[in-house]
Amino acid sequence: MIDLNLRAILPAQLTALCLVAMVAAACRGQQPAGVKQQFRVGAAATDISPTSFPVRIAGGFLEGQASQIVDPLFVRCFVLDDGHEKIVFAIVDSCGVPQVLIETAKREASQRTGIPVDRMLVSATHTHSAPAAWGGLGTRQAEIYAARLPGLIAEGIAQAFANLQPARIGWAVVNDWEHTHNRRWIRHQNRQVEDPFGNVNGRANMHPGHLSPDVIGPSGPVDPALAVLAAQTLDGKPLAVLANYSQHYFGAGAVSADYYGEFCKHVANLWGQPGKGNGPFVCAMSQGTSGDCMWMDYGAPQKKIDRDSYARAVAQYAHQALRKIDYHDSVSLAMAERRLVLKYRLPSQQRLAWARPIAAKIENELPKSVTEVYASEALFLHQRQQSEIMLQALRVGDLTICAIPNEVYALTGLKLRARSPAAAHFNIALANGAEGYIPPPEQHALGGYTTWPAQSAGLEVAAEPKIVAALVDALAEVTGKRPNPITEGEGPFSDAMRRAAPRAWWRLNDAEGTTARNAVDGGGAAQLSPGFAWYLPGVGSGTGTGRGEKLTPSAFSGPHHINRAVHLAGGDLRAPVDKLADQYAVAVWFWLGEASGASERSAMLIKGARGETLVCRQTSDHRVQLSIGDVTSQTVMRADDWHFVVLQRDGKELRVFVDGQTTPEIVTQQSPTASDTEFVFGAGLQGELDEIAVFDHLLTPTEINQLWHVSGISEHHVVHQEALSHRARSVLPPTPPPKFAAN
Repeated sequence: MIDLNLRAILPAQLTALCLVAMVAAACRGQQPAGVKQQFRVGAAATDISPTSFPVRIAGGFLEGQASQIVDPLFVRCFVLDDGHEKIVFAIVDSCGVPQVLIETAKREASQRTGIPVDRMLVSATHTHSAPAAWGGLGTRQAEIYAARLPGLIAEGIAQAFANLQPARIGWAVVNDWEHTHNRRWIRHQNRQVEDPFGNVNGRANMHPGHLSPDVIGPSGPVDPALAVLAAQTLDGKPLAVLANYSQHYFGAGAVSADYYGEFCKHVANLWGQPGKGNGPFVCAMSQGTSGDCMWMDYGAPQKKIDRDSYARAVAQYAHQALRKIDYHDSVSLAMAERRLVLKYRLPSQQRLAWARPIAAKIENELPKSVTEVYASEALFLHQRQQSEIMLQALRVGDLTICAIPNEVYALTGLKLRARSPAAAHFNIALANGAEGYIPPPEQHALGGYTTWPAQSAGLEVAAEPKIVAALVDALAEVTGKRPNPITEGEGPFSDAMRRAAPRAWWRLNDAEGTTARNAVDGGGAAQLSPGFAWYLPGVGSGTGTGRGEKLTPSAFSGPHHINRAVHLAGGDLRAPVDKLADQYAVAVWFWLGEASGASERSAMLIKGARGETLVCRQTSDHRVQLSIGDVTSQTVMRADDWHFVVLQRDGKELRVFVDGQTTPEIVTQQSPTASDTEFVFGAGLQGELDEIAVFDHLLTPTEINQLWHVSGISEHHVVHQEALSHRARSVLPPTPPPKFAAN
């Protein structure tokens, strides 16, 4: 709020209207024109390590214990002050801190500092090697430790407040594709995992093992952004760094801050600062949107790396970002909160009848098996029914931050970054509570651990879009600007496609919902049936794994976007196109998965509007051929390359062109059936589709060849063939899946 004493020093001629404008600007966290305050920053790190042992450790399906401190735990606190508004960040070395403890800490900190509780953000790093501040799955709360924790957090905030000093502030973001990867992979239809309730329904699950033959590809994208918010003294000495990266955790013996603490040490060393980032220079690594991400690249052979080396490598990327920062003497701050009441996915009466006798046998509230864990969790959800969560949006100058009390998928983080009207943005997960995973709705149909109903993943299927909508609204409030629309990139291929005049064109760059936008004005959307995943790397932009881990712009997306695709895993795409004559063409790009996932399978690639059906058949050595009826293509293609297929109907004649060839691979006769109103793509497919177009005219061989060459994929195929031919001809033996804790 504006300081009321300001009235005494304002010029007499200042009108009431100007004063109202200044008050309104201050309430928005924006500095009135002509009023410039020196920015201040305070930072402190407070040791929150347990003092009595043994202590219960959170992070696994079953309860763990620790009897020693491997490395200390801290709450690292920052207070920012623009002269009108103060904002607090407190980053706690914990797997997760429940909302009730955080609210207790905020109230005490507010009493000690005068900063309102709605201007405080408290989040957990998500180390799996810290005492159980909350109870969930098979772990009971470490009650003695949990009782101490709010006071320690409040002490850290109070110390940071006491350390406020004039400072300069800045921020930067770099992409680190190397150190985070999607850990949740889509599995073969006949390799689904069993859930704790005896149902074999897991089409996706985490930690498949390196180069596993059981999986097709990742079930979602990653967010590679490594962001830093940094402060320095007026004479240029490093004062504080708040970093953010979307990587779940590394793994360490308890009690330990995991890689988050090691990262801080290495950043301090790179800046030449003593104290390992725990004072007087204070560094913190906050948790990003890594609900489905981890440091292992399962699309590449296993590499040995230890925790310290990993943290050092990530710190090097952070150092790159820090060197890019333009520091500001004065920026404005703003913060807004939203509260949502969300329902739990409640157990059915049949589930309750299963759970009650199992839970009744649990002694001392300590489950001894995964079955007992999920039985007790079912009863918890049934009793509690719903939860109220707190969401926050913050602005520091032209940087925005969203805070979410969940383990958030990378796709959700990318949506929020795309919608923010600020120049830079990052997201802090497990903030102001610990409400479990929030998969995007389409991921629920794929199953797996992060969807199994429990405190760890219990919120309603529609929780994610509701959370995104609330945060986008809050971002508009703190910036005073309309959120950005989601846009598609335009490149040479899309330009060429428009010139070819498709009747309908589904680019499949969508990120949410069950429909695919039609890029042709007035054209109908395509409908996806359950069993799909949005926003996977599209043709031309990389794979997200192995040699293709770094995604890049392409001829499909233009210089500022990454092309995206949809992965089908049991679902299909139904596209409306009516009033077609008996001359038309259909173009589609497809990819059938990682080379390690080779298997014999077939699927319907295209079912046309006049009854024609183009089938793709994959062999056990990961090659693919196309067929219509009993006519099969002569060319044998690599299934882990993207391929461009054009199917044409010219009266009774069907022709299939592959990868820009001017001579058709398949020519056959098939009388058209009665007119249908839709095309079906990918029924039974295990893989990705991209850039599907339907034409109400035939494409010439030259036009097909031009579309292929303008894509740039022809050159990629040559390089890919030379570099990876050996891998494509053999199925590498998988390494055993690593044994990681549940969360």
